[in-house]
Amino acid sequence: MLVELRAENYAVIDHAIATFGTGLNLLTGETGAGKSILVDALALLMGGKASADVVRHGAERAVVSCVFESTPSAETVLEENGIDSEGAEIILRREILSGGKGRVFVNNQPATVAVLRQLAPELALVHAQSETLASFDQGQQRHLLDRFGAIATEAAEAAYARWRDAQAKLNDLLQGEQDRLRMVDLWSYQSKEIEAAHLEAGEDEALETEKRVLANAEKLYAAAMGAFDQLYEGSSSAEAALRAALRNVEELARYDGRFTESVQQLASARATVDDVATTLRDYAEGINASPERLSEIEDRLALLDRLKRKYGANVAEVIAFGEDVARELSEVEDRDEILKELRSAVSEASIAYRKAAAALTTERKAGAAKLARLAEAQINSLAMKVRFEIAISSAEGEAHWSAHGWDEVEYRIATNAGEPLKPLHEIASGGEMSRVMLALKVAVEEASSKSNRKTPTPRTLVFDEIDIGIGGRAAEAVGQKLKALAKGQQVLCVTHLPQIAAFASQHLVVEKREDHGRTKTQIRVLDDRARTHEVARMLSGAKVTDTSLQHAAQMIAASR
Repeated sequence: MLVELRAENYAVIDHAIATFGTGLNLLTGETGAGKSILVDALALLMGGKASADVVRHGAERAVVSCVFESTPSAETVLEENGIDSEGAEIILRREILSGGKGRVFVNNQPATVAVLRQLAPELALVHAQSETLASFDQGQQRHLLDRFGAIATEAAEAAYARWRDAQAKLNDLLQGEQDRLRMVDLWSYQSKEIEAAHLEAGEDEALETEKRVLANAEKLYAAAMGAFDQLYEGSSSAEAALRAALRNVEELARYDGRFTESVQQLASARATVDDVATTLRDYAEGINASPERLSEIEDRLALLDRLKRKYGANVAEVIAFGEDVARELSEVEDRDEILKELRSAVSEASIAYRKAAAALTTERKAGAAKLARLAEAQINSLAMKVRFEIAISSAEGEAHWSAHGWDEVEYRIATNAGEPLKPLHEIASGGEMSRVMLALKVAVEEASSKSNRKTPTPRTLVFDEIDIGIGGRAAEAVGQKLKALAKGQQVLCVTHLPQIAAFASQHLVVEKREDHGRTKTQIRVLDDRARTHEVARMLSGAKVTDTSLQHAAQMIAASR
């Protein structure tokens, strides 16, 4: 739900903060106080179009921000856009400069208006007088119908994903066929060249080591034998010195136990010298100063270098390149079989998708008839006289396939007798649009409640001046419907009617005053006494009387 909304230097608002609670939040106040401006500010945070005209006169920028409780779907949107989570809350901020440019921040991280628009369906649905943000387009109309009918789209989503994947593979093979055919000769040459080399991973490094040994055979032999002589063979070798020392220390140890450990240490050192000397001798004897072998290694390394310049940084990469080329050649050779398999996969996936999409169409048509009847009754109880229907048209061509089926859902309405049914978005009055949306939402909520379906809409619903053109019993019916709708989700509503204001779970009043020649706006959450006084003001006008206070108290009590 929406926790807090702030506006600074926005239109006539210098600085205002509104905090909201669960249930039905109603905003009232004198005409021109800035109630609808707050709704417009929230619409802006949902990705609405910005204009420099909203910047308060004399200010450099307007800033609007809000805090929503997070939802799993909203967290997914943040993750997809690389935005870090802020725990249980999502913070949105938007700045509009007087020059027309602006900036967007989500969780205090730079973002775009596109991200706000992605988040909007998960956070709030705003029906404003000046602009309908996250407008009730066909996608949202379909979503509401699916929710009403408890229509699951998972099967269609999975079938669509399989079909799209299979089709993409087929298209890739067909589109790349000409390029592949042109490359066959090159691939054949490359494959044969690599195969003829009989490569082994790591052999270039081993050969480089052997080359260094052969190229320096005399130096290595002299060094090894010189070290062997100094350690073991020579008359003054280290082994001879250690042997003589060991005899003397052994003599000492016979009389003084302190030298027993020294005897062991010298014996160990002598054994180490013997091992190293043996290794050096064997290494020297194994050196083969063969010019023929050196020439053979140099030729092999030259071949490897030539292949590495063409196909990879090392022998392993050259081998991998050869395997890729061989695979490409195999695909070209097996083209007909692969095409047959891919076309079969596409056909099977297409059949599965058509079956799933057709099932969705059947369910939607059944649900549309029921929802249209319920919605028409709800709308007509709100001081309107309309005809209402939900049209389902199926575009079965592949160009119209999607994860949610191939149906186009359109809500149609006629607000005057004798007029033809028209798409819902063509309704001229914003107040009528708000009442229609209220009726639709209530119809869906009541149907969900009666069927014990627990499918809450994770969004804040905002209605701006839903009471235009109504009064009396119709106004009371609107209040009752708002209250019913608010049992399952947070609802914000701007109203001028006391009959509706009496139903508030939380009542906020928007007031403006003059300070040093400038208009300032403030928002207050009313306690029970102040709320009664505000409803009385709405009943009687500027002068609040005892009679109006008593009437207001009765209305509030009755609403509970």
